[in-house]
Amino acid sequence: MGAGKTTVGRHLAEILGREFIDSDHEIERKTGASIPWIFDKEGENGFRQRETCVLKELTKRKQIVLATGGGAVTQLINRNVLKQRGIVIYLFAPVEIQLQRTYRDKNRPLLQVENPEQKLQDLLSIRDPLYREVAHFVVDTHSGAARDLAYQILDDILK
Repeated sequence: MGAGKTTVGRHLAEILGREFIDSDHEIERKTGASIPWIFDKEGENGFRQRETCVLKELTKRKQIVLATGGGAVTQLINRNVLKQRGIVIYLFAPVEIQLQRTYRDKNRPLLQVENPEQKLQDLLSIRDPLYREVAHFVVDTHSGAARDLAYQILDDILK
């Protein structure tokens, strides 16, 4: 959360002349419901099932830049689908940066807790190794403009 997946992804798609898709937005479009509403009504497991279906569908498409939700990698099937069907870039941001970028965002159900900083730390400790397992490239996003990061990713891919 707050690593810049959507912002950097949009820039990368523009540079490459490809369509940009955010899997969370696609879930909202397909269901007609917000992510917080899905979490509230179906729980995280219900949301993750929807996420897996959408990722399976989207990763069959060619020539797209796809930003996944931050927890997509927690499901083995998602990690396998992402790694086998595309180039995976892990945008890493330390907890302090994630907190700065997300502290006012009410559209992040996992952060609607008493101590969001601790929650981000807990999530990072679980997700970081999973991202590193599946990633073809790791990009630190705590400094630098999103467009510059997109060019860095392009450079990494083309090496």
